[in-house]
Amino acid sequence: MTQGVENKNNFSGLSWLCVVNEESAMEIEINKIHAFKNHPFKVLDDEKMQDLIESVKLSGVLTPVLLRVDNNDEYEMISGHRRLHAAKMAGLTTIPAIVRELSDDDAVIAMVDANIQREELLPSEKAFAYKMKLDAMKRQAGRPKNNSGQNDQNLMGTVSRDVLAKQVGESSKQVQRYIRLTELIPELLDMVDSNRLMRLSEESLGLYSLC
Repeated sequence: MTQGVENKNNFSGLSWLCVVNEESAMEIEINKIHAFKNHPFKVLDDEKMQDLIESVKLSGVLTPVLLRVDNNDEYEMISGHRRLHAAKMAGLTTIPAIVRELSDDDAVIAMVDANIQREELLPSEKAFAYKMKLDAMKRQAGRPKNNSGQNDQNLMGTVSRDVLAKQVGESSKQVQRYIRLTELIPELLDMVDSNRLMRLSEESLGLYSLC
């Protein structure tokens, strides 16, 4: 295990993130950090980002980002993409970070949990975040046994979706609707995000999907 890396494979939700303290943080070179693969949340150069950049210039990054070590002995960002961008724009070369040892599925869940409560999330951001977390939850629940039928697999998926819905404060049906948005072609998804396409029926989603 890489020195300074904490093993937190047995975490639950965001509860373990709350125990972060200054003693467990370290300064990591920014040029050794890359974005989370398929990160569903946009990092925008908007007014809020400009405010964050000015804050970083004045006081530095006050809350450590969360990273994990990748296969190249560099770091993958789990939580803190906006802080990292602000640090780069502010001219910093290092950033305070917590480095955790996480499996791929644990990393997905931690990434989504750390970002999903943000205000003003776009429908597409919720859609891909919900799908990524649901897929990870299904994998963590275990692969179906060889003698399990389709009904058993469908039940496992439904239970996982119900758990996810409770965690994010949505109905199970609404979570399902959001996830269906991931099947849209990019042009239609942009229209949903910009409120030019307010509502799509299940039939329309199938018609305009990538499949």
